[in-house]
Amino acid sequence: MKLNRRTFSQSLAISAMAAGAASGFSASAFAQSFSPDELHAAPAIGDKTLGPDDASVIVVEYASATCPHCAAFHNGTFKELKAEFIDTGKIKFISREFPLDDLALAGFMVARCVPDDKYFGMLDLIYEQQRTWAGQNARAELLKMAKLAGLSEAEFDACLKNEDLAKGILAIRKDGAEKFDVKATPTFYVNGKKMEGDRDIAGFRKAIEAAASS
Repeated sequence: MKLNRRTFSQSLAISAMAAGAASGFSASAFAQSFSPDELHAAPAIGDKTLGPDDASVIVVEYASATCPHCAAFHNGTFKELKAEFIDTGKIKFISREFPLDDLALAGFMVARCVPDDKYFGMLDLIYEQQRTWAGQNARAELLKMAKLAGLSEAEFDACLKNEDLAKGILAIRKDGAEKFDVKATPTFYVNGKKMEGDRDIAGFRKAIEAAASS
């Protein structure tokens, strides 16, 4: 889905900014080998994480804010994963942005602009209300959520004009595709190993237990 300029305010110019920031993006034809340490190294704009930094198991997710499969994961399995493994300190969870369109980029930018302690709450809203905000009234609906997280309208508009932030997020997407073999969303890695097969809580439990015992 492309951003509708008429409904998302011409002054924001997200489409043009995204195109410029993404001009160097190209997916690799072949997967490149990489180490878990390379994957787990924080990008230039930093990572958004949950759980202890010294956890023996690290789960990395690459997702797009407008991806229905990502929303289904966050509205379902992620809540179980958080209760069983994150809140109990058994894993560290890293959330990485992989926007598939301009609207997803805008959603992630706003999530990055709210106070740090409200980032994951904003992300929850983005996925819970995906069908509402990822439509014709994108700006108005996204602004409503941003205000709930403490942003004023002026701060919201300034956030969406932050070219450095847009470029930082798109750099995460570029690295995901070119360095870490991300081809679709959501994509998960458990201690550097791409998670294949079922992504329900049983599948995560199996992958996490295998990583913890290796």
